[in-house]
Amino acid sequence: MPFNNDLIPVTILSGSLGAGKTTTLNHVLNSERELNAAVLVNDMGEVNVDADFVERESELTQNDEEIIELSNGCICCRLRGDMLDEVGRLAEERDFEYLLVESSGISEPIPVAQTFARGFEDAEFDPTGVYELDTMVSVVDAHSFWQGFDSGQALTDDSINPQDNRVPEEALMDQIEFCDILLLNKCDLVPEEELEEMEAVLKALQPRAEIIRTEHGAVDPKVILNTGRFDFERASQSAGWKRELQEGHHHEAAAEEHGVTSFVFDADRPFHPERIARLFADLPDGIVRAKGFFWSAGREDIAMGLDKAGQSVRAGPKGTWIATLPKTEQEQYFAIRPGIKEDWDEQWGDRGVQLVFIGREFDQESLVERLNDCLLSDAEMDEDWSEYPDPFSPDDQRELALADN
Repeated sequence: MPFNNDLIPVTILSGSLGAGKTTTLNHVLNSERELNAAVLVNDMGEVNVDADFVERESELTQNDEEIIELSNGCICCRLRGDMLDEVGRLAEERDFEYLLVESSGISEPIPVAQTFARGFEDAEFDPTGVYELDTMVSVVDAHSFWQGFDSGQALTDDSINPQDNRVPEEALMDQIEFCDILLLNKCDLVPEEELEEMEAVLKALQPRAEIIRTEHGAVDPKVILNTGRFDFERASQSAGWKRELQEGHHHEAAAEEHGVTSFVFDADRPFHPERIARLFADLPDGIVRAKGFFWSAGREDIAMGLDKAGQSVRAGPKGTWIATLPKTEQEQYFAIRPGIKEDWDEQWGDRGVQLVFIGREFDQESLVERLNDCLLSDAEMDEDWSEYPDPFSPDDQRELALADN
């Protein structure tokens, strides 16, 4: 597979532990014999088992520095600088035509993509004039993913790394929502009808990605190599919840056929903090994804955020209302996004609620009724909100885990 571009194309594979990233990588290396590639493998453990497996199963060797291993950390955060040091050293030798990167199971794909597409200020090497991010690939374990839907349990069995407070399901959702190609692996372990339903859910979560079924990581290399599909801005805005907020209802018939629905809940008054906290901790299991911001009475200075990924629900301080900014900064926002001023309230500005819910076979009407019940009543709007207990404290805790079942 020859490549004529002066820039070295890069394909990045993400996916939870055990999804089949390394198996997929080895399949590509062994089936595309003309591919002159270097491989970087990131493993959270002190011993990089995946790098050893790639070496055993392919013709590449760590001794010849065709395989680079980065262990005991993630290339999305702690090891970003180390990764650039290594790919910079490889670029100086330029003894390969393609770079394949396998992220750790809990890596966030966006920071890794940013590192290649825009560089990293703490590193000496700038990859943007040498490498070109070609394709973001996410590998999903169809069997464990579907077991999670059926049982209402976690969508992944990954354990939480003590050095990282991220919930594994959130990492999995990030990987699904930020990719060009989504490989649904281990499809031989899931019945056809359930695979179709799963694809409908994944399409709702990530409408832009091409979903490809695989077994034992076997994929045509042309699907993930030299595709030219990556576009950082499009990828950043392609998550289903973002499209729902921006464009409104956009379901495909196939998704609705399998009971996959989504909706946006809007309100221009605050939630009662205790009532909404109880609701967030008791959302239907059928809700796979919930995301957005909300106004909690008594916290008028802070925009609160909701992030539900699978069975993990987290809520807490997320940002600042535009209404709390100086007038000059407010005008800058109005100029960029005129729609904000159109919905501006004279007393409360942009404070309000805008939440997206994506799920399968849940009672939307009942959930909307429960959400409305959490809003302040007319009488409560006149009360002293500062006396309300705040379940989203303390201030120094960015997010409060309400339910991790």
